Amino acid sequence: MRFPRAALLPSLIASLLTIAACSKSTPTATEVAAGDKDISGAGSTFFYPIASKWADTYKKETGIGLNYQSIGSGGGIKQIKAKTVTFGASDKPLSLDELNEAGLIQFPAIIGGVIPVVNLEGVTPGQLVLDGKTLAAIFVGDIKKWDDAAIKALNPDVKLPSADIAIVHRSDGSGTTFLFTDYLSKVDENWKGKVGANSAVEWPTGIGAKGNEGVAGVVKQTAASIGYVEYAYAKQNAMSHVRLTNKAGKVVEPGIASFQAAAANADWAAAPGMNVVLTNAEGETSWPITGAVFVFFHKQPVKPENLTSAIKFFDWAYGKGAAEAIALDYVPMPDAVTALVRQLWKDSLKDAAGQPLYR
Repeated sequence: MRFPRAALLPSLIASLLTIAACSKSTPTATEVAAGDKDISGAGSTFFYPIASKWADTYKKETGIGLNYQSIGSGGGIKQIKAKTVTFGASDKPLSLDELNEAGLIQFPAIIGGVIPVVNLEGVTPGQLVLDGKTLAAIFVGDIKKWDDAAIKALNPDVKLPSADIAIVHRSDGSGTTFLFTDYLSKVDENWKGKVGANSAVEWPTGIGAKGNEGVAGVVKQTAASIGYVEYAYAKQNAMSHVRLTNKAGKVVEPGIASFQAAAANADWAAAPGMNVVLTNAEGETSWPITGAVFVFFHKQPVKPENLTSAIKFFDWAYGKGAAEAIALDYVPMPDAVTALVRQLWKDSLKDAAGQPLYR
């Protein structure tokens, strides 16, 4: 199932808001069963801003709470495999073999973007432009100063200081790091050979910080620094983001339109385990470091009633949560994709008697 083209974004948003207003599957306070339980989840800090917003609204509407631990994608995968939470969340999808081995399903909950952010005196949000090779050369340590010729060539009208570049990266296992390093591996052979793509890598240089919130905090406190965070963190912290040159050679601004453009050709139905990575996507308006947050459920949970509560939460999020996602510059999953996910729930999630938990 492919996304609609980016040119259809206004109509997509309008249809999503209509779905949010009238979704028949959205539970109300009276429809939530007496046995429904509070929900526990852990993982992606990329997911935290919208998960937190959804949790507040859902609690008011249904009385059911969500305890989500923003501990990084690696931690979320560990906790769901250990069955200590009802769901895990990660920006790095698992392979079909990994899912089957752990008895899990995965599905996309939301789409957003990873954004390079800087702390450079006099540089305003979106003023600095970088391309993939230059960004890779900075993070690998080959470009060490802000007035390097490669950066100046991309920014002839920006006053760049002759200052050492302070690099800030994630210290924890992170799907945000996976998306960032996957992109750099696709655009730069040197990065691919020396560092590669993973949720945790051996960084050649820089300062480590935990979570998107940690990286945002260190960049804000460190002059002449650069880091990478999920877009909501850049907006909420009023940080100076970088524009990037994408695969089509166009300089693009991060935001819902460019994230949607990157997702336009995603074929979720054909991908084993719905494993789709959206980095370095085709399209003149595509943001090059775009990705989905994936949620993991156990096919046969220890406590089916807890999983039932989680299913209802995400069912609600696909409907009423769309407007709140757009407000935070995430791309909600289109109706055609949520239909695939709901069918996956029906087919895969069973109680001890083999009966489907989603009907």
